[in-house]
Amino acid sequence: MHRTARTASVAVAIAATFGISACGGSGGAEVAADEKQTLTVWAMGTEGEKLGEVAAAYKKVNPNVTVKVTPVGWDVAHQKLVSAAAAGNLPDVTQMGSTFMGEFAELGVLEPVDTKEFAKGDFFPAAWESNVVDGEVYGVPWYVDTRVLYYRTDLAQQAGITKAPTNWAELSALASAYQDKAETKWGISLQPYNLDAWQNWLPFFYSAGGELIKDGKPALDGEAAVKSLTEYASYFDKGLAKKSVQPGYDVIKDFGNGSVPMFMSGPWQTTNIAENQPQLKGKWAAAPMPAGTSSTSFAGGSSLVISKDSKHKAAAREFIKHLTDAKGQADWYQRTTDLPANQAAWNEGKLASDPNLKVFRSQMESAKAIPALAKWAEIGSKIDEAIESVTQGKASPEQAAKKMQSATAGLVE
Repeated sequence: MHRTARTASVAVAIAATFGISACGGSGGAEVAADEKQTLTVWAMGTEGEKLGEVAAAYKKVNPNVTVKVTPVGWDVAHQKLVSAAAAGNLPDVTQMGSTFMGEFAELGVLEPVDTKEFAKGDFFPAAWESNVVDGEVYGVPWYVDTRVLYYRTDLAQQAGITKAPTNWAELSALASAYQDKAETKWGISLQPYNLDAWQNWLPFFYSAGGELIKDGKPALDGEAAVKSLTEYASYFDKGLAKKSVQPGYDVIKDFGNGSVPMFMSGPWQTTNIAENQPQLKGKWAAAPMPAGTSSTSFAGGSSLVISKDSKHKAAAREFIKHLTDAKGQADWYQRTTDLPANQAAWNEGKLASDPNLKVFRSQMESAKAIPALAKWAEIGSKIDEAIESVTQGKASPEQAAKKMQSATAGLVE
């Protein structure tokens, strides 16, 4: 789940300039799945680096299909996708970040998923729902992430606490105990502002019973928004969390030295801790999001989409099946440690036995999707502004919630 500063409105403007419409499609004969052909695929970040290995193995079993993978950096992914869509040059298959989905579905450049070939029940519900736009499914979930709580168990024991916090009161108590009894500098790391601060706040909002969109409109000024903003701001008001952080701040270093004993993040941090802070082995754990009225995080990750203009849709569907069935997902986890979107892939090996990974599975089972909205980038930035206003003491939670609602009202269609 990734975002750039370039907004959906820019994409729509470009699309209008180049004449992209919702009908899409270039016509012409499509190539059968088993005919000799080259399938073009764009993948981002680490996935782009690793997918070439899978493509080579795939060709050995499917000699007529050459899968040409182009790695794309996440920092330029949005711009490249917008430009390719505008020019009618999207690859046959593209990795699509969850916050991009609504935008590109609205542009009419994606082929709807054949739900007879890909079953909703195979995937985590929130991962599937993140690909649904106006009742149509446009992507097949590839890998997932969600946010959970990371905490130093050794320092918690020093503070007299021997179990993970299960609710907001226990979370606040642990943050205070870290400072008061284990003498840590901070109690927890939460993002006070900057791009994508909403990713730290959203689990509080969802756990308070919030819904981002209700009856087709933003629902950001209700009781759940006020309660979650109040709880979130309390950590800054009490001096338990830093009010100021630099862009690109690496919490893992401070987690390792003990100055920040607790933070909320995604599954990639398990690898970061193991590789960069090996001295912490056996001294930390992951736990589900502490509950407000529920323990609910949000679902992130990426899906795989097919270009509406592709002449290789049959081969594209077969390749996506290979990547998203239980066997392919288990293999992909071994290559990348990306968490499988296919639930059956979790039933064997480390995914079934590692206690920290089990936390992510249980959290995904109750996670909520981020609605696939064309203007999510703009909506997210408005939420970021509201979060900053409360963490910096410039607005009350009630004022910030009203600001979020009014600022996003015109961005949901």
